[in-house]
Amino acid sequence: MRLTIDTETDSYEQAIAAVQAAYGLRPDVPADWLDAPAAEPRPGPEDLAEDDLGGGWTDRLLFQMIASLMPGARAVVRRIVEMGGTVSYGEVQQYFADHPRDPIPPTKIGGTLTSIRAVQRRLGPAGAHQLLQRDERARLYHIDRDLVEGLQRAFVLADARPDLMRR
Repeated sequence: MRLTIDTETDSYEQAIAAVQAAYGLRPDVPADWLDAPAAEPRPGPEDLAEDDLGGGWTDRLLFQMIASLMPGARAVVRRIVEMGGTVSYGEVQQYFADHPRDPIPPTKIGGTLTSIRAVQRRLGPAGAHQLLQRDERARLYHIDRDLVEGLQRAFVLADARPDLMRR
């Protein structure tokens, strides 16, 4: 991308608006700037549906949930979603033990996931069952199919707007 600002003809406000537009932000364009660049609209949580997916969960609530998670917990939830919603403890542990960017030791996976319950208590619908269910006997993580589809949509927005994610 190339951005040219003419310091002799452009005002400070025009220069700031041009930089904001170049980064996809919604600039405050001065009224006297007739040939202002058009900013591309950026998706946001307000673009997600408010339809009940089950148990009071909506696409927007699921996005708020993953946006509020610690990065490690978000990565684990993403992996479970990528695997269709049900995956064994061992598969998750092995995947993150060998992960090149976000390694999580197998003994730390359980601790990494503790933020899910805390965030759900704060943001989730009242009385909803756990977003991430654990079957200790079968040693499986499970997310309901309807919520998996909502989480997929939420992760698409998260990829488009990493600035909204907790770091």
